[in-house]
Amino acid sequence: MARRVVSSGTGSDGSETTSEKHALRGRSIQSRKHFDSPAQSQPNGRSIAGGVGRSSSSVSHAQAEAKMAHGGKNKASRSRSGDFVDARNLAGEDFVAKTLEETTGTLGVVTRPKVVDFKARLKERRKANARVVAMRAFVSAAVAAVVVALIWLFFFSSVFRLEAGNISVVGANEWVSESQVLDIAGQQAGKSILLVSNNDVEKKIKEIPGVTTAQSKKQLPNSLEVTIKAQKPAAMLKTGEDSMTAVDSKGRILNSVSGASVDGIPVIEVKDVETSLSHRSIKEALKILSSLPESMRNSITKVTAETQDSITTEINGGDRVIVWGDSSDLKLKKAVVDKIINDPNVIGDKHNVDVSAPLRPIIK
Repeated sequence: MARRVVSSGTGSDGSETTSEKHALRGRSIQSRKHFDSPAQSQPNGRSIAGGVGRSSSSVSHAQAEAKMAHGGKNKASRSRSGDFVDARNLAGEDFVAKTLEETTGTLGVVTRPKVVDFKARLKERRKANARVVAMRAFVSAAVAAVVVALIWLFFFSSVFRLEAGNISVVGANEWVSESQVLDIAGQQAGKSILLVSNNDVEKKIKEIPGVTTAQSKKQLPNSLEVTIKAQKPAAMLKTGEDSMTAVDSKGRILNSVSGASVDGIPVIEVKDVETSLSHRSIKEALKILSSLPESMRNSITKVTAETQDSITTEINGGDRVIVWGDSSDLKLKKAVVDKIINDPNVIGDKHNVDVSAPLRPIIK
């Protein structure tokens, strides 16, 4: 009798296993043997019928076993978690299809496939790094070129270069001439207007005798305007019949212009200009004269400065003679003089006023 072999699985392609085939083949052979064997000795041909019956039973039994085998296969395919699973029944992964799926864009356009080769990947990375380096170098070169162009434009081109003809002066007078100011401001010519120092220009111009204030203002792209305030001379130092020298309140000699008017400027008679400016008496006289109001300065006809404590001024040809002493308490002295000479009840018919001691003025 043939041995029965029943397998609980199928092949990877869904066909019956070899054991199952052998079992079916054995049952078929048995069925043919029973069918072809001589019938047993029984009456009315029962042996043949019996043989046929047994053959049919064997076939039915084989079919049932085959169904059981298929049922086992289906149960195996529907196995629960933790049950035995035949690895041959697992579906394999198609890596080519997966790669193509991952490299396909949203519009179905195939993009760059993934590089699996590490050498190719390294080569691709080096190319990308080289592009980045080249781009950075290009950007740096462009920025450097722009910076160099701007430096040349602002500091070396003629667009912002200060020319002597573009310097203007406002506020000059006959005692502080425009040429004096231009000589100083013109030293900045040839530079970029951005490099011109307003402080340096103003400081040098203030050193000109007679200049009290100075302001330098740049006007882009290449102009400079200098505004000064020049005072009249504090006094004229007379050394001879026609020789007079203008000086400011600080005792500095002004560069006077020939033919300039001396109206309204006090005159001090001295023997020598340079020597007298070093004396304390002349310095005190210049301080007093420069502080007087313009109305009084215009009426002064003579100044005497024999000593530093005896500064005297004559008004209107000697109509009034004021003894100031020195320059101390000058504000109080001017107030006392103004009160005395402008009040007829105080001055009366007297002509001399001594305010060297302002709290005890003397009227003669």
